[in-house]
Amino acid sequence: MAFIDYYKILGLDKNASQDEIKKAYRKLARKYHPDLNPNDKEANVKFQQINEAHEVLSDPEKRKKYDQYGENWKHAEQFKQARQQQNAGGGHYYYDNSGNPFEGSSQGFGTEGFSDFFSELFGRKTRNSYGSRNAGFKGQDYTSELHLSLKEAASTHKQTLNVNGKKIRITIPAGVADGQQIILKGQGAPGINGGPDGDLYITFVIADDPHFKRLNDDLSTIVEIDLYTAVLGGETTVATLDGKVKLKIAPGTQNDAKVRLKGKGFPSYKKEGQFGDLFVTYKVKIPTHLTEKQKELFKQLAES
Repeated sequence: MAFIDYYKILGLDKNASQDEIKKAYRKLARKYHPDLNPNDKEANVKFQQINEAHEVLSDPEKRKKYDQYGENWKHAEQFKQARQQQNAGGGHYYYDNSGNPFEGSSQGFGTEGFSDFFSELFGRKTRNSYGSRNAGFKGQDYTSELHLSLKEAASTHKQTLNVNGKKIRITIPAGVADGQQIILKGQGAPGINGGPDGDLYITFVIADDPHFKRLNDDLSTIVEIDLYTAVLGGETTVATLDGKVKLKIAPGTQNDAKVRLKGKGFPSYKKEGQFGDLFVTYKVKIPTHLTEKQKELFKQLAES
């Protein structure tokens, strides 16, 4: 991936806090996500640039190197080592217009002055004193978010990701958690000079569900029952992740009473056949707009 100004791509200045970086990334990632822009190649490129910028600026060490070395931040350690070696040998370092250091003298900066490391960096492969080629560098890691509904996260299924124009099909195990991260080895940027490819880090973002709240593998839900059922008892239907079930309600059930449905919660991650529980909270609905006759009956009940 070509060099981009990470601060500019996120719409931030160099003094941005980690919280500002996170907020800017999430806002832009949602705007340019491939799922929301399926036929927009430019949006897909923008999405990859946003991920690249966040991967670097959200890591304090990487950000420090980027601020100092710019597009060559991944080679910061090699720059330091080469500088130390040259300084120890009495050499001098100069910088070109892009801020790239190289060895030379004040009389002229020919390619003869480049060290093996910098020759490798700028494209001329050489051999060191031991006769071996300079080592390659691992490609840059990519980061991405994968948005799921609660029901999607509750079942093992396949999804296809578009990473730099390359389609990657992955299997998502049932039970993944919000904020959980997985690593796809070798699916990042290509390696440099024969080095290994970078990795792809995927973070799951699970949307809030209108019916269920999740706590680890347990789920909770609220079910309304009328006053008459709460007083006299009866039945009600409760929705679960895998269908509806009927529950018996005992006479005299109080508001906020809870019942547990064992094994009707969320599947446990990579534990086949294991599930959490579903906790149902009853909310007693008080009748409104009573007729005069109904009010009179309640009065008689109260007096009795």
